[in-house]
Amino acid sequence: MLQTPSGGAGNGAAADTGLMSIGAVLNMLREEFPEVTISKIRFLESEGLIEPQRTPSGYRKFSGGDVERLGHVLRMQRDHYLPLKVIREHLAAMERGEAVPLPVLGRPGDAEAGDESASDGPTAARIGRGQLMAAAGVDERTLAEWESYGLLTPVEDGVYDAEAVTVAGLITELGRSGIEPRHLRAMKAAADREAGLVDQVVAPLRRHRNPQTRAHAEARTKELAALTVKLHAALVQSALGVRLP
Repeated sequence: MLQTPSGGAGNGAAADTGLMSIGAVLNMLREEFPEVTISKIRFLESEGLIEPQRTPSGYRKFSGGDVERLGHVLRMQRDHYLPLKVIREHLAAMERGEAVPLPVLGRPGDAEAGDESASDGPTAARIGRGQLMAAAGVDERTLAEWESYGLLTPVEDGVYDAEAVTVAGLITELGRSGIEPRHLRAMKAAADREAGLVDQVVAPLRRHRNPQTRAHAEARTKELAALTVKLHAALVQSALGVRLP
């Protein structure tokens, strides 16, 4: 459970209202969600999943309830791989006072086991093409354009890794600032090179005879991935001469 600070300038909260800046919210969420970004929070706001207050000058101010709601949304994405449309409907039902369980989505092998509903939902780590377009709010033509630039690639016919939802959301938000998909090819190429470097380091662990060593490979991959993301962010900030909150 996320803990909401009681206020004070040190954490970005207004002492008289208890409202927090987006930077303070980001710091709170990163304890549980280390990969969350300000862009991600803004994207979820643009999708209507949160509605922070605005100051007269336009700055976002988040309440403790907003932070709890954000945490709930991020958990549904991380743990259940739910598309935004489903999350939005779930939250709306909760606001109406309905006792609604989280949707049960298909997992690998469900269809073979005779579960007819399995074909309608993503697997534990996969999402269908239609669900991806619904979550990102784009049509077939837009998704095809993204694929043509290598920004999104299905893991198999019509099926994507669940992280594709986050990628699609960020592409959409960058597009609102005039950064088109064709401009992002260099970023994708850099990400592929970084991933290749991590794979190169972890490969000996994956090939090891000891099962525990092979299991350690996944944890090591996540650790190195987090470090490369932080380094990439620091390099971009340094190149631009700015510092993100």
